[in-house]
Amino acid sequence: MGDVSHTSLSPLPSSDRLAVAARLRDALLGASFTADGLLDLLGAPAYAALARSETVPALRATRGDTPLETLVRLFLLQQPVPYARVADVLPVEDCLESGWLTRVGADEIAATVDIRPYGGPSGEDWFIVSDLGCAVGGAGGIGSREEGVVLGVGGASTTLAGITVRTPVSSALDLGTGSGIQALHAAQHATRVTATDLNPRALHITALTLALSGAPAADLREGSLFEPIADDETYDLIVSNPPFVISPGARLTYRDGGMGGDDLCRTLVQQAGDRLSDGGYAQFLANWQHVEGEEWQDRLRSWVPRGCDAWIVQREVQDVTQYAELWLRDAGDHRDDPAEYQARYDAWLDEFEARKVKAVGFGWITLRRTAAAEPSITVEEWPHSIEQPLGETVRAHFDRVDYLRASDDAALLAGHFRLVAEVVQEQVGLPGAEDPEHVVLRQHRGMRRATKVDTVGAGFAGVCDGTLSAGRILDAIAQLVGEDPVLLRDRTPAQIRLLVEQGFLEPAE
Repeated sequence: MGDVSHTSLSPLPSSDRLAVAARLRDALLGASFTADGLLDLLGAPAYAALARSETVPALRATRGDTPLETLVRLFLLQQPVPYARVADVLPVEDCLESGWLTRVGADEIAATVDIRPYGGPSGEDWFIVSDLGCAVGGAGGIGSREEGVVLGVGGASTTLAGITVRTPVSSALDLGTGSGIQALHAAQHATRVTATDLNPRALHITALTLALSGAPAADLREGSLFEPIADDETYDLIVSNPPFVISPGARLTYRDGGMGGDDLCRTLVQQAGDRLSDGGYAQFLANWQHVEGEEWQDRLRSWVPRGCDAWIVQREVQDVTQYAELWLRDAGDHRDDPAEYQARYDAWLDEFEARKVKAVGFGWITLRRTAAAEPSITVEEWPHSIEQPLGETVRAHFDRVDYLRASDDAALLAGHFRLVAEVVQEQVGLPGAEDPEHVVLRQHRGMRRATKVDTVGAGFAGVCDGTLSAGRILDAIAQLVGEDPVLLRDRTPAQIRLLVEQGFLEPAE
């Protein structure tokens, strides 16, 4: 792509000068301008403060003249630096000519974009490019009013990257690419990556992110949702951190979808089914409305396209006042004239009142294309802590869906199971009591679920090492507790099915 600019935003570096990007990358790495290098230089408190858009601790930590301090002040803190200091570290004339740097004042150099080191999942040294002052995406961050501003990596970006299934695929689509972080991840396990965005500036910055990170170029296409994708194109993986904010109007391209209510997220999910290859995954972050007189779970089930399994997890719920305040602060409206702030706040509440919205949910939506006659749709609320990355846990969920869909009770009893690693058993009861009030199985990895089981369920899970069939184990338990083995075999498959579904047991075959 050629150079583009948007409204009053600064001109961007050339995305065609790949040799310059490669030389710049080498110079950054040579000065240890990496995630690990920053942590060593700044220390944990100042490093964490940067992620909150607080720069004072980092400014205090970079008052020297080492190459790394020069780069931090130039690209992360957006401070002008004397030409001579920059020339000691970077190919400065090439960077000036291709637009990565610009001259300011008599003899100083400034960056035209924010460049932030980002550690890849296997220790890769990547660099995320964004607009100046916009490295931290999400609420409480930049407070920018520029319509076409391109943010860097925020909590939503890293959440999506962590939950994405990372099996090798032929084709991947990053829809609404922004600064290109999802495309960068996908390039590690997809032969072909397509990235789309309504904002041409975002596509340009994605090209810069990929080039500076040493990743293959992506097929970049401008347009909204699936408009840039041909009718006959399908993908093995679709990911999107869309502009999901439910707001009155569409002031900010990077966050506001421009459709009423949660229609953008609904449209995105409903249209994804036809764009997936057989067995392919589509994974999104989304907001959804909680509407008076309607179960939110039913609302989301209605979004799932035909021919797809779905796993939808609600991670957080905010009432309409909390939600409005969150995104008013994101845009910096709280710093406006109080009357204008009140007017904007009123507009949000008017919109919610008109739609009978009482709260807004946030979470993840994963679809998988299936040929099953009866697709599986799981909608749940899970606000508790998890362990990222979660991509393998997501993939395993759908493997279990396939197994349980194909297994009746007789097949379960004939099956062999293993207790999943990192599952512990907790007995809960009064001190000194002979028997526990109840037994809890708890995962220490992945979703970190906990489930209550009876003594038979606890004994069954504890014995599962893949050696004996479920039926044989139940027969032995029946003999130990003096219960009719036929009755035990009849009532236990439902508990086995639940333990498999929630990831406590896995088929040993």
